[in-house]
Amino acid sequence: MIAITGGQVVDGTGTDAVPATVLVDGERIVDVVAPDTVVADADVIDAAGNIVAPGFVDLHSHADFTAQTSPDATTQLYQGVTTLVTGNCGWSPFPITDLEQMKAGTAFLAPEHDWSWRDTGGFAEAVGRDGLAVNLALQVGHSSLRLAVMGGAERAPSADELRQMQDLLREAADQGAVGFSTGLIYAPGTFASEEEVAALVATAGECGLLYSTHIRNEGAQLLASLDEAISAARAGGARLEVSHLKAVGAANHGLVTAALERLDQARADGVDVTWDVYPYTASSTTLTARLPTWAMAGGTASLLARLADPAERERIAVALRTDSGLAPEAVVIASLPPGRYEDCRGRSLAEIARRDDVDAAEAMLRILEHHRAAVSVVNHAMSEDDVVTVLQHPCTSVASDGWILAAAGSGHPHPRNFGTFPRVLGRYTRDQGVLSLPEAIRRMTSLPASRLGLGDRGVLTAGAIADVVVLDPDRVADRSTYDDPWQLSVGIEHVLVAGVPVLADGVPTGRRPGRVLSGS
Repeated sequence: MIAITGGQVVDGTGTDAVPATVLVDGERIVDVVAPDTVVADADVIDAAGNIVAPGFVDLHSHADFTAQTSPDATTQLYQGVTTLVTGNCGWSPFPITDLEQMKAGTAFLAPEHDWSWRDTGGFAEAVGRDGLAVNLALQVGHSSLRLAVMGGAERAPSADELRQMQDLLREAADQGAVGFSTGLIYAPGTFASEEEVAALVATAGECGLLYSTHIRNEGAQLLASLDEAISAARAGGARLEVSHLKAVGAANHGLVTAALERLDQARADGVDVTWDVYPYTASSTTLTARLPTWAMAGGTASLLARLADPAERERIAVALRTDSGLAPEAVVIASLPPGRYEDCRGRSLAEIARRDDVDAAEAMLRILEHHRAAVSVVNHAMSEDDVVTVLQHPCTSVASDGWILAAAGSGHPHPRNFGTFPRVLGRYTRDQGVLSLPEAIRRMTSLPASRLGLGDRGVLTAGAIADVVVLDPDRVADRSTYDDPWQLSVGIEHVLVAGVPVLADGVPTGRRPGRVLSGS
């Protein structure tokens, strides 16, 4: 028995904090009792002066590409995260029919894998073999399905190919996947028509899966892209999660207000839709996402062949030069494999272009060419006012869009990997009052858990799984910055996963009680 005593309990439902003792026996909470209750023979966690809350559920992670080599998930424990939902933006490390093609397609995520599986079940077994400090909930990605069936082809699937993708999606659901995702700015997902996406969303609905989407356009076509997602979810009977809702580009700032109105109307019309946000004004993605869609036809190998062809290279460069949204000062290199530009991590495209005495388009193509297109970037393109507007809506979950689990490493990654949840609790809740503390915790716990059908997580109540966080409300804060990202958050004192302490007095215990979860 563990007794968490002396703290203020915020149970995840949005109700006010109350003084109470949380009793844990095995993997479950057995009761939440009066603060002066005497519990004999219990191991006591002293939470005096602190908040006791459910473990945080991150609806948007790419940790399926790093969990195998970073099972201790240190960056997550220091944020209070106990469950990571993976397979977002159309990419999952399964199913696999052509391993080299999968490796090339996901290289921008710098996968840390032995690639010893071919399907959802195989991945779950492999990643759980040595244990995990936190839980994973797996989604299967549309781009990964397309690669498995069609490779990098820029065309519509045949009827048989569509059936194959649907069958692979059903197989993933049977093997425990909780969702299906699209990333409609990333090749090969971007090659899909609305009809193809709708057919797969209908299959997801049939299987009871969440449909998570990085919509087709987050700039000037934001509203039309939301309409596409809403229409597919309505027709297919699927629950819809709009990933990292935002408006990209200065000309589009403020558009999130109309987007929220559109989403509210969909909810009023009966569509089961919510959305999530990360508390930053920069995104992070692959550099190839800035290319014209046709440049990625055939996949990474075909892109590299085009870059080696002078005429095709110039065609791509011309397209980039006429793209007013490129904004080279705002695009900063985050990570890339060894090569000519490895000293440019943390530098903008504009800086690199000036150094090489070329324009930004040519600098971008050189970086892609010399690093086999496996380049991720941080893109400073959003408005702080928009972040606050989205964060204030009661249907918004907090999510990171991160994937780094290790406390130290190379590259210049986005600070959201290290600080998303403490940043909301500190900057936006305690310091700015954008959210109340109970409401902020609801957005990190019961709301995201409910999207997955995880009814016994995300709340502190008798019978629930004992994923628990103890945090100091006066001290909790993110420390990671764009200039110095490899900094762990502070203020998370204790974390339990299924009743097992994985962070105790701010120090990881090394225990790994996490598991791969299935939705209900």
